[in-house]
Parts: sequence; C-alpha cells; structure tokens
Amino acid sequence: MPGCWWHPNRPTGLRCTRCERPACPDCLREASVGSQCIDCVQAGRQQDRTHQVQYRRAGYGARTLVGARPVQTPVVTPLLIAVNVIVYVLTAYQSGDPMNNQRSEIYQYGSLQSLAVSGLDEWWRLLTSGFLHAGIIHVAVNMFSLWILGRDLEPVLGRVRFLALYLLSLLGGSVAVFYLENPILPTVGASGAIYGLLGALLVAVLRLKLNAGGVLLTIGLNIVITFTIPNLSLWGHLGGLAAGALVMGLLVYAPDKGKAGWQTGMLLAVLVALAGLVFFRDAQLGEALCGVYEGQIYCAA
Repeated sequence: MPGCWWHPNRPTGLRCTRCERPACPDCLREASVGSQCIDCVQAGRQQDRTHQVQYRRAGYGARTLVGARPVQTPVVTPLLIAVNVIVYVLTAYQSGDPMNNQRSEIYQYGSLQSLAVSGLDEWWRLLTSGFLHAGIIHVAVNMFSLWILGRDLEPVLGRVRFLALYLLSLLGGSVAVFYLENPILPTVGASGAIYGLLGALLVAVLRLKLNAGGVLLTIGLNIVITFTIPNLSLWGHLGGLAAGALVMGLLVYAPDKGKAGWQTGMLLAVLVALAGLVFFRDAQLGEALCGVYEGQIYCAA
C-alpha cells in the first residue's frame, strides 16, 4: 500500500475523496460524501469564507453556495418524514392491515393512476401519490433515505429551496409515470422525490469539484435495484432524478447578481413546463378514453 501523503512511513489504503491522495486516518476528516484530507478541508473552508465575503460585500450576509442563509438544524426534512408517516398510519388504520394498506380509501383516491388523472380530472394524484406508500417496509426505506439525504442538503439549500427541490422532484417523477408507465396500474411512493435529492447531491458535488464517485455509485446501485426488484417504478425514479438534477443546476449556477430572483423565475419555469407536459399527455389519453361510468374508466381495446 502507498504511504500517507503527510506521513510517508504509514502505509494506508485510504484516500481523500476530493484530491484522491493517499492519507492515513489521522489526516482524514469526515465530509458529507466520503472523507477529505486536511488540506482539502482547509481549502474548502477558505472557499466558503470567500463566498461569504462576496455576499457580505453585496449586502447579503453569510450565505451558502446557492445564496441561502445557513441552516444549522433541518426542519423541512423531519416535517416531510412526519407527513409521510402520518399518511401511512391513516391508510393502515383504514385498511386494518399495516402490510396491505392499499385497500384504504386514502390510498385508492390518492395513488397515481394516469387514466384517473385524465379521465376523471383527478389532478391531485400527481402530488398525493408521493406521500403514499405500499406497506411498512416501503415507507421505512424511503423515510430513512429521505433523512440521510435531507440532513445534508437542507442546510446547504435552506428550507424554502429544499422544499421546492423536493416537490418539483416529486412532480417530475409523477409526470414521467404519467407519460411512460401503464396508465391503469397505480403508482405510489416518495422515491421520485428521493431520487431527485440524489440528482441534486450529484450536481452539488460536481459544482464543488469534489470526487463524485461515491454519489455515482449510489445512483447506479439504486437504478440496478429498480430493475431487479419487481413493482418498482423505473420512470418515476428516473423522472425524479432528472428533475432534481435540473433544479439543483438552476440553483447553483444562477447569476450572483439578483440570485434569488433568477432562481425563483427559473423554478417557476420548470413548474410551468411540467404542467404543460401534463396537459399535453392529458390530451393524448383523452383521445383513448371512450367513457367514464360510475367512477370507472372504460377504454377502447
């Protein structure tokens, strides 16, 4: 094994995730993605101080990379987890079975079924489906993932930007399902929004010029899992991933002058574009419908 960059007499198999130089445990510090050497940690702190000085000179005070005020304690992340868990508990109570909560009324009227969205104008399903889960394992895995990603991203983005990222990623996943998956089968879960957080984390790592290997590996493993485990929404995951990466790109690469205004305008443009895609798909599905009778959709063969 190579010797530590700072202590050549110490063989080590560890490396800095930013500069990839070999480093012993004494010379590494934990980071949000992997571990960084003492030089890279110092360089990162200097970069943060430079950004803060620039924002102070512009009259903004201390700001993060996207122009948000630093947040020490995540608030939106635990609130989103609480909402998802409460909705799951309600569906389990209605169905009388925590493992088969799909029979509850909330689940039936909130899951994403493309023909119900188009044929019955039940547009809310595009959002409510992201807060529903099929079984206790489904909700537990998604909420654990949301906590791991949210606790790192929310302090960087701030509460408002983080919530916007989450909701637009959720909507992006729903729009992809609306377009590309079976229009009759129901789709539920926060996975689209969580994949959006993964896409956002990748963009942030690339923007900071850190080693993106860990994030890419995580995304790749999750995509493989999506293909191997049945009944997982491939297009919901990929749609959320693309939406989250796009939103984060708009946030981090917005011009410094009038940054908040630019970000607001671009995120509204993303929302309008997603709404336009929904209306276009609605027109396509509307042509395939032959009628709705007593809440049931009947389509041409």
